[in-house]
Amino acid sequence: MPKSFLIDTSRCTACRGCQIACKEWHELPANQTTQYKWGSHQNPQDLNPNNYKLVRFSEHLEDGVVRWNFFPDQCRHCDVPPCKEVGDVYLEEAIVQDEKTGAVVFTDKTAKFSAEEAEQVRDACPYNIPRRNEQSGLMSKCTMCNERIHAGMLPACVKVCPTGTMNFGEREDMLKLAEQRLAKLKKQWPKAMLADPEDVNVIYLLTDDPANYHEFAVAEAKIGGPMSKKQFLATLARPFKAMKA
Repeated sequence: MPKSFLIDTSRCTACRGCQIACKEWHELPANQTTQYKWGSHQNPQDLNPNNYKLVRFSEHLEDGVVRWNFFPDQCRHCDVPPCKEVGDVYLEEAIVQDEKTGAVVFTDKTAKFSAEEAEQVRDACPYNIPRRNEQSGLMSKCTMCNERIHAGMLPACVKVCPTGTMNFGEREDMLKLAEQRLAKLKKQWPKAMLADPEDVNVIYLLTDDPANYHEFAVAEAKIGGPMSKKQFLATLARPFKAMKA
């Protein structure tokens, strides 16, 4: 059974320890900060080839009170990853999925994708995650710290989280923990929900409407019908496969 994250946003203080730990573990270069330019504590402004994880800041008025929502954004490691489905059309095994952990990993072969093909891979993701390095051509995103997991360690972001926001373990255990936390939080936050728990291995526990966190917090925006999310993810690449055939 694959591994899963549970990201409990009710406990997130936006310390950004997870974001920094991810950056340090993968030895990613620094980015120019832009807080003074665009008026948000969120830095950088978006995911990029040098940031596989980003704590998003969102604020809105609710009954006359400003409410802050923090969202540690990262790849969801979908059970049926549409990025891999599309990537395999252009170059098999450029994107791989570890059967043991469920981690979806972009390899160095992604540099062989053309800019247009890379954009198709990104467009296939209902969470708008993959990013392309314009200089090297490499596509990148969260790796689930797959090498750490195989070495018996926790993902770097989970290891440093001081509040219990980031949790990781066997999928069955994370789903059980998610349901327990959800039942507790619904008493205070009636809108509390789990984001796409049946289809992804990074499960978010939200206490507010998904749109109040991030445009791509859930996959609903790209589904828009009675089709289940898993069915949607599984069928995304069919036009590409047909074209290849």
